[in-house]
Amino acid sequence: MNLKNKKDIASKTLGVGKGRIVFVEERLSEIKEALTKEDIRGLHAEGAILLKDIKGRKKNVKRKNKKGTGNVRKKVNTRKQDYVKITRKLRNYISELEKQGKLTRLEVKEIRKKIRNRTFKSKANLKLYLEEIKKWKRHKEKEEMKEKQIIWKE
Repeated sequence: MNLKNKKDIASKTLGVGKGRIVFVEERLSEIKEALTKEDIRGLHAEGAILLKDIKGRKKNVKRKNKKGTGNVRKKVNTRKQDYVKITRKLRNYISELEKQGKLTRLEVKEIRKKIRNRTFKSKANLKLYLEEIKKWKRHKEKEEMKEKQIIWKE
């Protein structure tokens, strides 16, 4: 007895897999005669066609246990956006100082490297750094002037 076609029809009408369908052996002759989906639904209601229980894990259980990625992408984007904002702000400030003649080309290059390496957390931090550089330059110039005076005196 080949009931393969009947199993196919039953799986489609009842909306389950072929492995879950079980035919009752005493009623095989009735199942053979069933041609339409309505016949199969009637046999299922009468108890000639049975359905096995689902084995393994159910879909909703899988969905509960599934671990999501969370907000990783958002964190990365905000970090990058913050970096872009601060670098643009600092670079614009430095270019303005260069136009005013307060910084030389070499100093600008060095400061831009430090901006790229995220040395400065804010514009105020950069201003502090520039003030320290100016103080250091003045101190160095004073020392040089003193050395020149000593040389002239000798």
